[in-house]
Amino acid sequence: MTQNEMNQKTSGPVKQHMGLRASRMLSNSAIYVLLIAISIIWLIPFVCIVLQSFRVESTWQVGYVIPQQWGLDNYRNLFNTDFPRWYVNTFISALATAVLQTIIVLCMSYTLSRFRFKMRKPLMRFMLILGMFPGMLTMIILYRVLKDLGLTQQNSVPGLILVYVASSGMGYYVSKGFFDTIPKSLDEAARVDGATRFQVLKKIILPLSKPIVIYTILTAFMAPWGDFVFARYIAFGSSAGSNVAVGLYNWLNKDQIAKYYTTFCAGGVMVAIPVTVLFMCLQKYYVEGVTGGAVKG
Repeated sequence: MTQNEMNQKTSGPVKQHMGLRASRMLSNSAIYVLLIAISIIWLIPFVCIVLQSFRVESTWQVGYVIPQQWGLDNYRNLFNTDFPRWYVNTFISALATAVLQTIIVLCMSYTLSRFRFKMRKPLMRFMLILGMFPGMLTMIILYRVLKDLGLTQQNSVPGLILVYVASSGMGYYVSKGFFDTIPKSLDEAARVDGATRFQVLKKIILPLSKPIVIYTILTAFMAPWGDFVFARYIAFGSSAGSNVAVGLYNWLNKDQIAKYYTTFCAGGVMVAIPVTVLFMCLQKYYVEGVTGGAVKG
């Protein structure tokens, strides 16, 4: 075989490899450009709200985004309104819901994952079917029940916590799927050593399930934090019982928007900061919890 034939034989795979590499780089570049464009479009409203929250030359809506005068007046004005009360109401309901709902969901998930009892599968199917019905269908009857208990308007926070926690056991799907991936041999070994079921859950299962525990806490916390429809329905007409979503929305009516628009933007930033920081710090565990719980149902 001559030298030219050998060069031609080896140059073919090299050119093919370079062509595949160039094609891969081109496709990756196109994907990155698309993702950057989507990110910019998605972030534009948030950037506008943040910029408007620092605008102090006027309090009404204007036709430009970058403020002409910068300041923290809008953030100071928040503390001269009912915003601190709304913030506390939201934080209490979200924190209480996160704690109670996490306990209920994890206990229900552990029970359905580890125990085998009569009517177990029918119960799971029943909860799955029941969860398909939208919560809006129960708003009227829930309001009547809470009103009879005195848990509406200014006392809406305990009522909201009660509603948020009441049906939390039906959200067992992801947590149960994660528990199913943990070998049952660990439970059996602990039981042989004399551990109770609660000790198995506390000392073995939960330490191995940090991602799903954090995932459950985050989802339980964020739902009440951003709730608007049901919170407004229960606390209607009462500023003392409103959460931040309902209170800030009331500033957007035609009688108050000219006075509170920039203050509304500042309030929106204050509401978004805690959840954003919390999610960014725990994002790794959140993703692990979702993917781990989706492996096995």
